[in-house]
Amino acid sequence: MACEEVAHSRPLFLTIYTVVIVGIVFSSLYVFSAIRYPSTNVSTWSLSNEDVRVSVTEQTVNVSQLATVNVVPSVPPEARNVRTRPILNVPPPNKKMPSLKAFGLTKELVQQRVKDNIIIVTFGNYAFMDFILTWVEQLNDLGISNYLVGAMDTTLLEALYWKGVPVFDMGSHMSTADVGWGSPTFHKMGREKVILINLILPFGYELLMCDTDMVWLKNPLPYLARYPEADVLTSSDQVVPTVVDDSLEIWQEVGAAYNIGIFHWRPTESAKKLAKEWLELLLADDKIWDQNGFNDIVHRQLGPSVDEDSGLVLAYDGNLKLGILPSSIFCSGHTYFVQAMYQQLRLEPYAVHTTFQYAGTEGKRHRLREAMFFRDPPEYYNPPGGFLSFKPSIPKSLLLSGKHSVESHFKLVNYQIKQIRTALAIASLLNRTLVVPPLWCRIDRLWFPHPGVLEGSMTRQPFLCPLDHVFEVNVMLKELPEEEFGPGIDIREYSILDNPSVSSEVKKSRLDVQLCKEGTQDCFASNNTTVRGVLKFPRHSNEETYMKVFSSFKDIKVIQFSSMQDAFSGFSDKEREDRFRKRVKRYTGIWCCVQDHTPGHIYYDMYWDEKPEWKPIPPQTSADDHPPW
Repeated sequence: MACEEVAHSRPLFLTIYTVVIVGIVFSSLYVFSAIRYPSTNVSTWSLSNEDVRVSVTEQTVNVSQLATVNVVPSVPPEARNVRTRPILNVPPPNKKMPSLKAFGLTKELVQQRVKDNIIIVTFGNYAFMDFILTWVEQLNDLGISNYLVGAMDTTLLEALYWKGVPVFDMGSHMSTADVGWGSPTFHKMGREKVILINLILPFGYELLMCDTDMVWLKNPLPYLARYPEADVLTSSDQVVPTVVDDSLEIWQEVGAAYNIGIFHWRPTESAKKLAKEWLELLLADDKIWDQNGFNDIVHRQLGPSVDEDSGLVLAYDGNLKLGILPSSIFCSGHTYFVQAMYQQLRLEPYAVHTTFQYAGTEGKRHRLREAMFFRDPPEYYNPPGGFLSFKPSIPKSLLLSGKHSVESHFKLVNYQIKQIRTALAIASLLNRTLVVPPLWCRIDRLWFPHPGVLEGSMTRQPFLCPLDHVFEVNVMLKELPEEEFGPGIDIREYSILDNPSVSSEVKKSRLDVQLCKEGTQDCFASNNTTVRGVLKFPRHSNEETYMKVFSSFKDIKVIQFSSMQDAFSGFSDKEREDRFRKRVKRYTGIWCCVQDHTPGHIYYDMYWDEKPEWKPIPPQTSADDHPPW
């Protein structure tokens, strides 16, 4: 196999290392006609700029005339294309893979892919292959072909080659495993990015460098072309808008870090000088985070403005023309998934970068899945055992009454946690994949003390918050020993049943379960459905009843419950219950952070309702500072 040559090959970037060493010697409210709590199948409310509709149960009040809350942002028109375009240039299966040397990064290789003098580049290792394929397919759907992917290990190189993705070898010899944020390997990846910039700029082409944990929603190249004088255009972590249109951020008002997950370089002398000094800084001190290094150097001089109109600023050495891309449309994980800033400003987003999230790589992946941006294999959309979904219910008072505070937030979230806990138990019994419903939050989650939402941001209260704001998505998806934690419970994002990748056969194979009071008309434990195909099922049913009735519906792909309120009375098998409890106790995370206490985080508790004295307060002592399990 061609990739076996790696053991004998020298890293691609040895030359650049040598050269450098030598050189060193988001609260207003919208009014809607009606709000009904979103069902798990989000067809009752669309992922669009239209009204949010919230389904209610008989015990909830009519919540029409309520204020708007943010929906998860819509899928922009350009990103809704039917996913039928093949990835480019898939080699025939009988073709022999070229030698590793053929995948070197050369000017000739880049020239083959360049269009209008621009090349778009991302890179990663095999652990991020699904992110890379998502990145590639989004670009393909937008009709963009001038891109390249750098492979940091030969497993990824070979896999991308056979899928027809234009790939080059970075010679990094990196592990194929996931790299944790802040780890030595994470920092190594950052340095490789800077090396790439230094290698490509001398070729004379413009470079749009991207991290793999972002997706393109609209062709950004015409936007970048609006600023031909810019040496560097960078995204940022700005969460307070400085502009309300699609112009560059007002640089004097940007207080957040410039984010190097999306930035555009022109091959000017100023840009090349910046890239070289940046690399020298990182190579001289392996403890410097690449993004911090970039910010430090660029801020060495900041100002004055290049002119009155463009939004560009002279930075770095006083000659570099820098622009800050607007965070409303070159979105962070906060401006997109929490604030929905672009939606409120009626703008079309170009990109979303999965920053500001709390569950590692799994959390990034889940957020993109919630927004229906992530590209999964066909089996993901038709899991063994089928789906279990339910229509969550929530009283109006929990959403809107009183102040938005830590206390009102936890009352709201705990109410939802209890329903999800019940659904997890039923999914476990029926061996089905749970479609986790959307979550409502009243206050934001961050890494530091704050008053509930960031001052100046466009965060609406309440708002639909990402799952990782409350749950440890990475733990929910982790394989745990069955003998200790019971059978695994697979989950899917709330939007999956609206995803075009779910086949019509799956969507049509559906059973609606209407909970009812046992003893009332037609309400008894039976597998007989009504004329309309609805199964009436008694509330407070136990394990045996579930197993007996639903064994008749194993071939049904989607079972949707009308509610999870009092849907399950509990396990009959004590050992199974113990293992289930041990598993799901680990599923909840923390909220952060109160302003007047250290530590300031508060643990969510899956079984909060079993503790009469439970209150949403931070740990009072170091001994109390642990998860509730």
